[in-house]
Parts: sequence; C-alpha cells; structure tokens
Amino acid sequence: MREYLVTFHKVVLDDTGHDRRVLQQQAVVSAPCETSALALAKTRFCEAAGIVDWRLRADSCDVAVLSERAA
Repeated sequence: MREYLVTFHKVVLDDTGHDRRVLQQQAVVSAPCETSALALAKTRFCEAAGIVDWRLRADSCDVAVLSERAA
C-alpha cells in the first residue's frame, strides 16, 4: 500500500487582483492507488469541514505519492 499526500486549494484574488492558490487542507492517506487516496481524502475533508461536497471549500486537489509500504 502507498502513502499519498493530497492537498486542497482555493483560488482567491490577492491585493493586486491576481489569482492566488491558497492551501485549504492537506491529508496523508494510505491507499492502494491514487484514485482511492483521492476519494478517501475528499471524504475526510468533507467530514472535517462539516460539508457535503469538498468543492464548497476548495477549487482543486492534487495527489502526490509519498512512499510505498510493504504489505
């Protein structure tokens, strides 16, 4: 099983009117694949924020492999 780092960002305007990606949350999850890791992180994000859809608080999410653990 692998460990993944999933990050959620929201795009906001800064003082100068330029788009800026602001980190909303990061989650380290263990999952067999990237798709499963993303689904688990989205579920945890919604539970932590008390919302039904992660897109209410973030515009994008990224997944990165951290490590692979032996079974």
